[in-house]
Amino acid sequence: MLAAFFGRDVARAQIKEGGDLSIELVDPKVLRVCADPHNLPFSNDKGEGFENKLAELFAEKLHKKLDYMYFPQATGFVRMTLGAHRCDVIMGFPQGDDVVQGTNPYYRTAYALVVKKGSGLDEVTTLEDERLKGKHIGIVAGTPPATNMAVNGLMANAKPYQLMVDTRLDSSAEAMIADLTSGKIDAGILWGPMAGYYAKKADPPLHVTPLVKEKSGPRLAYRIGMGVRAADQNWKRQLNGLIQENQPAVNKILLDFGVPLLDENDRPIGAGTATKAP
Repeated sequence: MLAAFFGRDVARAQIKEGGDLSIELVDPKVLRVCADPHNLPFSNDKGEGFENKLAELFAEKLHKKLDYMYFPQATGFVRMTLGAHRCDVIMGFPQGDDVVQGTNPYYRTAYALVVKKGSGLDEVTTLEDERLKGKHIGIVAGTPPATNMAVNGLMANAKPYQLMVDTRLDSSAEAMIADLTSGKIDAGILWGPMAGYYAKKADPPLHVTPLVKEKSGPRLAYRIGMGVRAADQNWKRQLNGLIQENQPAVNKILLDFGVPLLDENDRPIGAGTATKAP
């Protein structure tokens, strides 16, 4: 018992003196990340996603070994990973979701319209645009822009794609981009990181427009931070400091993966302005 109290006092002293704030981790010497093993562009078990690259950056800055707890990002993901103390951080989590405690956001992006370059739809900036009437538009069922599509009368010819899939076997984003490339649909609407990543990989590359000018339906832009356990206040503070100190490097990783970054005024953040926080 005395040893436990002594250890707690030492930990408090470290925090007060600006020492290591990662005492709440499963293993203070290891950055343990909760991640999906098959969910590009975010993460996979080969370390190829942008969340993998961000984890590598943070592990280096923290002087810790990097390890993962992989679990499919579906029902039970938080409970089986972060909640079960099998890892200590989820690298990407929307701000305002109270399932976990969020850090400060490190990027802001939006759902985006993906079309072929030169199709005439690459000048469309909002779903109320008349040029979309009668077009076959791909939409992931149950996502916020489905409401915007319905408000603008675009659901009659829409092609839905599943929201919850087994990422080991299927990808709604890949399927949508394949249909767009082959001409089965005229446009697709995807979450910004997926839109940018798969549009960049397509041959030829596709055009991506963040949907930030919608006048009806829910707003489609979101801030993304990292998720930690509700009790891990010191760990959250340390991650907030890392985000602030390394924002230019974080932005570069995201831009390299095609993520359409936005500032608080919905202006795009490109390579020339990537040193600024979103």
